[in-house]
Amino acid sequence: MLRYLTAGESHGPALTAIVEGMPSNVPLDAADIDADLVRRMGGYGRGGRMKIEEDAVEILGGVRHGKTLGGPIALVIRNRDWANWRATMAPDAAAARQAPERPPMTRPRPGHADLAGGLKYDHHDLRNVLERASARETAARVAVGAVCKCLLREFGVRVIGHVVEMGGIRAHTERLAAAEIADLAEGSPVRCADPAATRRIMAKIDEAQARGTSLGGVFEVVVLGAPVGLGTHVHWDRRLDGRLAQALMSIQAVKGVEIGPAFDVARAWGCDVQDEIRYRAGGSGDAYSRGFYRETNFAGGLEGGMTTGQPIVLRAAMKPISTQHRPLLSVDVVSKEASRAGVERTDITAVPAAAVVGEAVVAFEMARALREKFGGDSLAEMRRNYTGYLDHLGAW
Repeated sequence: MLRYLTAGESHGPALTAIVEGMPSNVPLDAADIDADLVRRMGGYGRGGRMKIEEDAVEILGGVRHGKTLGGPIALVIRNRDWANWRATMAPDAAAARQAPERPPMTRPRPGHADLAGGLKYDHHDLRNVLERASARETAARVAVGAVCKCLLREFGVRVIGHVVEMGGIRAHTERLAAAEIADLAEGSPVRCADPAATRRIMAKIDEAQARGTSLGGVFEVVVLGAPVGLGTHVHWDRRLDGRLAQALMSIQAVKGVEIGPAFDVARAWGCDVQDEIRYRAGGSGDAYSRGFYRETNFAGGLEGGMTTGQPIVLRAAMKPISTQHRPLLSVDVVSKEASRAGVERTDITAVPAAAVVGEAVVAFEMARALREKFGGDSLAEMRRNYTGYLDHLGAW
C-alpha cells in the first residue's frame, strides 16, 4: 500500500515526510520535487512568509542515483524562518526559558483551528495548535505529490490544477483543451487560464488587501490518462470518488468538493445528465482508440467509485483565510475577557497555491489506486501488469 506521513511545525526547523510503498526504479530527482515546491510558493496575494522561504527538498533516503529503491522515501524541507523563531519554537524547555521571544497566543481567530484545538489538546498557548494547523504543512504534501507524479508519469497520467473562481469572478475555459488550460494557468499570477478573469481577480485581491480582509475561491484539478477501473464499488472506503473528495477536503480552508458539474447536475433532469454509452468497433492501436466510450462527462470521470477512462474533474471550494488584518471579535482563553483575535502573518489569498496542493493530494490518491490495481515491487513488474490489463480491455 502507498502511504505517507508528514511532521513539523510552521516555524519549526523543518517539515518532513515519509513516503512508503513506491516501487523500485521509478526515476526521481530533487528537481522533480523542487519544481512543484516553487509553484506552490507563487501566486498574487501571498504574504511575507514566501519572501523568506526558498523551499527545496532534501532526499534523505529511499532514492539512489536518481531512482527509487523500493523502500521508504525520506524528505525534508528546511524552514528558513526558523532562525527567527528558535526560542519560541525550541523543542527543549531550557532554550525557551533563557530567551522567550514572543508572548503566548491566547486570542483564538474565528475560522481557524485555534480554539477547538486548544480545547481538545488542553493548550492555553494556542501556538501549540496553530503551528501544526498552518497551511505551511502543505509544502510537505506537495513534495509527496511530486514523488507520486513521477510514478504517474510512467503510466501516462497527468494532473493539472488551476483556479476557476475567486472573489465571485469566474474564469471561462470551457472551449480550452486541458493542455491549453495548463499552459495558460502557469503563466497567470493567480493560476487562472482566463486572462480577462486574471486581471479582474488581481484587482479584487488588491481591494481585499485595502480592506484588511481575505479572499477565497474555487480551484479545479483534472486528471488525464487514468485507465478505466481504478478504485472499486465493493466497499465504501475503497471508492475512489470518496477518497479523492476526502483528500481535497483535507487541505486547510477547503470547505467543499464536487466531482464534475455535480451541483448543476443535481438541479437537472436525470435524462439530460447521464453519460450515454457508445461503442466503436475495429480500429488499431491501444484500447482507447476502440471499444466503449462516452461523448459527455457529467460524471466527472468516476462512476460507482471507479474511473471511467475519461478525464477526472474535481473542484474544491476554499474559504477566505481566517486571519484578518483587521481582527474580528474573540475571547482570551486565559482571562476570558472579550478581545480582538490574534493576528499572524498571513496571505490575502492562497487559492492559487491551493491549486498546486490540490494537484499533490490528487496525485497521491491516483498513484495509490494504481499501486492497488497493478501491484509490483518494481516499476517493470508494475508496468507488465498494467500492459496485461490494457490487453484485457482491448479484448472487450
